[in-house]
Amino acid sequence: MAVGGIISAIIVGLIIGALGRLVVPGKQNIPIWLTLLIGVVAALLGTAIARGAGLSDTSGIDWVEILIQVVLAALAVAAVAGFYGRRRITH
Repeated sequence: MAVGGIISAIIVGLIIGALGRLVVPGKQNIPIWLTLLIGVVAALLGTAIARGAGLSDTSGIDWVEILIQVVLAALAVAAVAGFYGRRRITH
């Protein structure tokens, strides 16, 4: 992956992380930096999944790829929020 691709993945990941957090109902007791990190990882994984499934070669916006990324981010935010919240309660 070229440097431009990595930078764009980070920028898209930040947006994907925020969208993933918005999709999950309720309050998530995790820091924003962790949400953004989840978004970057979800963006990279979502792109890999879309490419592997042959869904990333479309003209225009790749809506299916974005949907995969947001779903991955939402699942990860929910999982991390559940783990992070339990860890903080049991001092």
